Amino acid sequence: MPGTAAADPLILTLRLDAVAQARFDRERQAYFPPARNHLAAHLTLFHHLPGGAIRDIEARLEALCASQRPFRLAVHDLWMMGQGVAYRLRAAELMALHAALAEAWREWLTPQDRQALRPHVTIQNKVPAAEARALHDAMRAEFQPFDAEAIGLALWHYRGGPWEPAAAYGFAAS
Repeated sequence: MPGTAAADPLILTLRLDAVAQARFDRERQAYFPPARNHLAAHLTLFHHLPGGAIRDIEARLEALCASQRPFRLAVHDLWMMGQGVAYRLRAAELMALHAALAEAWREWLTPQDRQALRPHVTIQNKVPAAEARALHDAMRAEFQPFDAEAIGLALWHYRGGPWEPAAAYGFAAS
């Protein structure tokens, strides 16, 4: 049972350009089990930040985004996750942004969020391994690396079900 709003954890994701977001959403809609697909495609940066610290978190994100320019992400590979498939993404700017936030929030981080960031966007999960392997193999045969653009950050409330938007931040215009 969810706790009070202040106690509910927060999730931080990277916002992507409209073209990449639409592609990932279409593929997630096509391949994710419908009964489990309650979210748009996303790249999670932190899975469990303290809801009680939302004002401090929002202030840090506002300051960071005011000075961070949009940046290119290379969608460079597919990842067979066992029971699903994801795209792997990379960008030096993303790793630096994540490292800075992890350092600032280190006392709040769960073991999962202390691990090295492995940037990915999941388009299929929680299916039988053979189904995941078949999708991975089919996508691998056609895969061509492509680019996406990081345009900001999104903060979400996790209250035991689908995520609820808390705030969205755009990176500084060029």
